[in-house]
Amino acid sequence: MQLGQQMQGRLAEMQTQLAQRTVTGSAGGGIVTVEADGRGKVRSVHIDPSLLGGDGEMLEDLVAAAVADMQERAADAAQGEMRKLQGALPFPLPFSL
Repeated sequence: MQLGQQMQGRLAEMQTQLAQRTVTGSAGGGIVTVEADGRGKVRSVHIDPSLLGGDGEMLEDLVAAAVADMQERAADAAQGEMRKLQGALPFPLPFSL
């Protein structure tokens, strides 16, 4: 029972740490960037002004690519934290992030 409480505490701490972490994804060589927390919640999107007069479809594709890049990095960060937590346990966790 005590181990379960410790796990809950560690999971809550991990979620807090991920919420405070900043992950940035980009596309088009940095023309479009997306910033999010470690859980993948988007905080901001930046689009280089040189694109604003260009093709709207291209802009949409770049934003989608930047968000996908950021989400992959956020998932990697969450998996890394979960591996740290799992490494301290005498048994494997029945789930993954």
